[in-house]
Amino acid sequence: MTFPVLARTAHRHIDVDGIRVFYRESLPADPDAPVLLLLHGFPSASHQFRRLIDLLGARYRLIAPDYPGFGHSDVPEPASTGGTFAYTFDGLADVMEGFVEGLGLDRFVMYVFDFGAPVGFRLALRHPEWIAGLVVQNGNAYEEGLSDGAREFIALRPETEGAEKTVRDLLTLPSTRGQYEGGTADPELVAPDGWTLDQHFLDLPGRTRPQIDLAFDYHSNVERYPEWQAWLREHTPPTLIVWGRNDMFFPEPGARAYLRDLPDADLHVLDTGHFALEDGLPEIAPLIADFLDTVLPRTRA
Repeated sequence: MTFPVLARTAHRHIDVDGIRVFYRESLPADPDAPVLLLLHGFPSASHQFRRLIDLLGARYRLIAPDYPGFGHSDVPEPASTGGTFAYTFDGLADVMEGFVEGLGLDRFVMYVFDFGAPVGFRLALRHPEWIAGLVVQNGNAYEEGLSDGAREFIALRPETEGAEKTVRDLLTLPSTRGQYEGGTADPELVAPDGWTLDQHFLDLPGRTRPQIDLAFDYHSNVERYPEWQAWLREHTPPTLIVWGRNDMFFPEPGARAYLRDLPDADLHVLDTGHFALEDGLPEIAPLIADFLDTVLPRTRA
C-alpha cells in the first residue's frame, strides 16, 4: 500500500520588535522549494492550515505565522488600554513585515484569507518585489464582496451605543462555530477542532480588547480597497482564487470582482462557506500545488 508523503513541520517563535511571533514551517527536503506564506483569518490562527501543511509541506515550504493577539503569539497590551501595541491592521502588517524580513524571505506566493487579505495587501503595497503570486481564499478587496451583515458590522464605531456589545457577541462560541459550519453543504465534514481551539484562544485573559480594537479598525481596509485594486492592475500577479460561495461575510461577487483587475486569474467557486479549507481541502490542495509549480518553478529537478 502506498501512502502520501506527509510533511515534517517545525513549530517556532521569532522575535519581532520585542513580540514573540509563533509560526509553523514545513521542512521539505528541497532547500529551494517554493515558499507559500499563509496568512490566517479571524478568529483563527496558523492552526487553520495544519492539514494543508501536512499535504503540501513535503514538497513546498509552507510558513504560517500567528498575528499578535492570536494563537500562540504574544499578546502585547493594547494601546487603547495604555499599552504600547496598536491593534490595527497597519499594526498587524508591521509585525508581519518584520516577520518576513526576520526569516529572510524575498520571493514567495502569498495565501490571503479573511484578515489575511488586509494584512497581505499592505505587505504587497510596501514590498511588491516579494510577491510572486497570490492565492486568494475568501479574502475580500471589493465593495461588492461585502454582505449586508458585513457592512453593518464595518459601520460600527466605538462611540456608537451598543457597538462594543455587538463585537463581543461575535467572540462567543455560537458565533465562532457558525463561522466554520455556516454555508457548508455538509457540516459533518467540518471537524470541531478548529472552532473549539479558536474559542479557547478567544477566551484567554487579555484576548478580548485586541479583537474589539481590530473590529473597530476594519473600516480602514474598505477605505483602502481602491489602492489594492490599483496594485493588482499595475503588478498583475499570477492569482489563484478559491472561494466558498456561501460565505456569510464575503459572498461570491467578491471573488468575481477580482477578474476586473486580474482577467487572467484562475477562479474556482466552491459550494461551501467562509472556512473553505475545512471541507474543501481535497479540491483546493491540488489547485495550490499546480499553481505553485507554475508560478515558482524549481531551479533544479
